[in-house]
Amino acid sequence: MANVLVDLDVESLAPEVHKEDKPDFSSTRKLYSYVKKRTFAAFVASKKCPPTCENASPALWLCCGQSFKEPSSIHKHVSNSHASEIHLLTSETLDVMLRQAHSEDSMEELSDESTDVLSWIPDTSHVQEDDLIKGPGEVLLYYCYCRLNDPQMICQWQKELCSKFHMTGKVRVATEGINGTVGGTKTATNLYVKAMLSHPSFKIMQVQDFKKSEGGAECFSDLKVGVYKEIVPMGVDPDILSYRLAGIHLEPEEFHKEVKAFVENQSSISDTILLDCRNFYESKIGQFDQCLAPDIRKFSYFPDYVENNLDLFRDKKVLMYCTGGIRCERGSAYLRSKNICKEVYQLKGGIHKYLEQFPDGFYRGKLFVFDERYAIAFNEDIISECRYCSCPWDQYQLCSTDFCCQLVLSCATCRERGLTACCPACQAKEQNHSDVSSDGLPRREECECTMSRPRIPKDTL
Repeated sequence: MANVLVDLDVESLAPEVHKEDKPDFSSTRKLYSYVKKRTFAAFVASKKCPPTCENASPALWLCCGQSFKEPSSIHKHVSNSHASEIHLLTSETLDVMLRQAHSEDSMEELSDESTDVLSWIPDTSHVQEDDLIKGPGEVLLYYCYCRLNDPQMICQWQKELCSKFHMTGKVRVATEGINGTVGGTKTATNLYVKAMLSHPSFKIMQVQDFKKSEGGAECFSDLKVGVYKEIVPMGVDPDILSYRLAGIHLEPEEFHKEVKAFVENQSSISDTILLDCRNFYESKIGQFDQCLAPDIRKFSYFPDYVENNLDLFRDKKVLMYCTGGIRCERGSAYLRSKNICKEVYQLKGGIHKYLEQFPDGFYRGKLFVFDERYAIAFNEDIISECRYCSCPWDQYQLCSTDFCCQLVLSCATCRERGLTACCPACQAKEQNHSDVSSDGLPRREECECTMSRPRIPKDTL
């Protein structure tokens, strides 16, 4: 087991764990972080110059015949040049720790799995039923990568939990974790967060992992909870490409500084790419200044996009972002697996967390969300335009043609004129009422605007 746990970047780890703090063996990511960080720190410390070291330069560390004055430089050198030694040492340490904790962990996992679903539904006898149905509401967006031994049970628990709280939304469950966006009254969402944090499978989560925005149960047509292979559909088996290979996580403040340097000195920092790993209709209405926004329709196209544009990323420092952070976990892992980038960083908490702190920062326009609101605003900028008259417009609506699921930007004036379809082909279909085939079943075709778009575009900078 330990051999597959060691591909973590030290820079993305949690704060240092002190000797008196017992590592949380039930939370695998904390355990990996704890061991890798301590191993890395010990290795760096072994390269520190002793007081009697005579060296021409005032180096604090010596390694591989090179001298290093700054902590960042020796850390980078060790990360790049001594990965195998760090991996070996970490693997050996993990083997010992896991053997020692095996018995206790096995009993805990067995206990968690055998627990009845209803036992994890909180008591709401102190809550008025009306408070779960009426009143101010909000939408939660969250994810958690963690080992779930019985995703079917978690799925059933989520259904019971949301039904009890009168919440709607979408939740994906897999052996690799959970990913959800749900809406309800604030009373309901507060209870939901408490229930999530109290469940032993999600001990690693914290309150700030739940991104909140104005809305409610009305933002979703119903509740959809299911078990899947991936909690974010990238189309790559998580057993082959794990989220544990993800890039270095940057807090919003750190990401803001990196983007500021990139935007202000782009001509002199040509080795940096600010990468939007969302879909084209998301980046169309909002994005970071001077970003690279792939013209792809689905995140499952992202791996092929990387394959077709390897030279674009070669020897580059990549700053990656997405809505809430989850696509970057797998997207950065895939990019790193190609071993072509100099460094890969990702925005922790995604655009959502960034805009909470920097509403007037370098991200302009709306933030696309996957519910019936389609977008939420943190600033007043409109960076997109009406499909028909090209006036500033960023309010999406579904194509008016039956069975077409494309989104269209059509301003109020154009909609009054009947221009409500996503493209001329759909507009003609609507006028001809030809959306039903000869056998009476609905026909769902790729419309003109989709077919004309390259599935995997070739990009240049």
